Amino acid sequence: MVDCPEGADLGRVEVAGVVRDINVSLLDGPFVPGEYVLIHSGFAIERISTQRAADALVFFGAEL
Repeated sequence: MVDCPEGADLGRVEVAGVVRDINVSLLDGPFVPGEYVLIHSGFAIERISTQRAADALVFFGAEL
């Protein structure tokens, strides 16, 4: 998570070096910069740990 104003339905995340807006209304806030979320079709659907994010990125050939 890059930025998400408290109470907003849209947050900004960085994906593969690109910052984009996503809908965070499916999750309870507040959100913290540096936190990892799982995204599907423009929606944050789950908060994930740093380790789980690292494992997923390694699987897809990227890194933190």
